[in-house]
Amino acid sequence: EIRKQAAVENARHLVEKLNEHCFERCVPKPGASLSSGEQNCFSQCIEKYMSAWDTVSRQYVGKIQAQGAQ
Repeated sequence: EIRKQAAVENARHLVEKLNEHCFERCVPKPGASLSSGEQNCFSQCIEKYMSAWDTVSRQYVGKIQAQGAQ
């Protein structure tokens, strides 16, 4: 149960950061729909952010596992 709650919290945090970082960067003036440039910017930003998040998460989990093995 605690792991599920942590996973939900991590997902919520990730969505907040994506919105904060990518949406604000790529969509300076929100309208009824996204332009193709905004869509491309948003997609690329999300891909980069997710890749970085994955790398950091793996490093963090690796450190925790290494500490637990000691």
